Amino acid sequence: MPCEAGGTGVRANIASDGRRGRDVLGRPLGTAGAAARYAGGGVPGRALDGRELEFLRSLRRGRVVTGTVIEIAPFGVTFVDIGGFTAMINIPELSWRPIGHPSDVVAVGRRITAEILDVDIERGRVPLSIKALQPDPLPELRRRVGQPITGPVTKVAPFGVFVRVEDIEHGFEGLLPGSEMAGMAVEAGDRLTVNIVHVDVTRRRIRLALGR
Repeated sequence: MPCEAGGTGVRANIASDGRRGRDVLGRPLGTAGAAARYAGGGVPGRALDGRELEFLRSLRRGRVVTGTVIEIAPFGVTFVDIGGFTAMINIPELSWRPIGHPSDVVAVGRRITAEILDVDIERGRVPLSIKALQPDPLPELRRRVGQPITGPVTKVAPFGVFVRVEDIEHGFEGLLPGSEMAGMAVEAGDRLTVNIVHVDVTRRRIRLALGR
């Protein structure tokens, strides 16, 4: 769900159970869906067999793997078959840009390439990341500080409005504080001309001012 601490920058679109989604449930493909097994903590009493253990031991953190998306869970987790073993990608690891749902980036049946974040043999879990293989585009916006940008209002909040500052779908959004908008009536979908005041790459926030 979208969240914004303090109302001073880009909204982070993270699944409400994102902490659970940081791990990957490694299980062989079977009759039960990957999401059902993950939500239930795995198959009770089921141990990994020798082939599966051998496969896990062959994996290394940082290794790049290719797999097929087999399921997108209702709680926002993407499950990937990386060769008869089910790995998982949480929403924040799909893209550097804010997305609301995995289907914004991936689809069942699609082949993807990702980096292994960890290999937990004891728990049979292997987290993956697509964005780890891509450059972070947010620092590039620093070059546009002070330049006028016209974009759509994506959300109106009590503390200000969010404006998309990239002319692409799922582009970065910045916050125009309410203090900049005295007397203005703005709705989602309206287009505003703003200036980027500050880009905080670490906190993933963009602060805006009204274009002058």
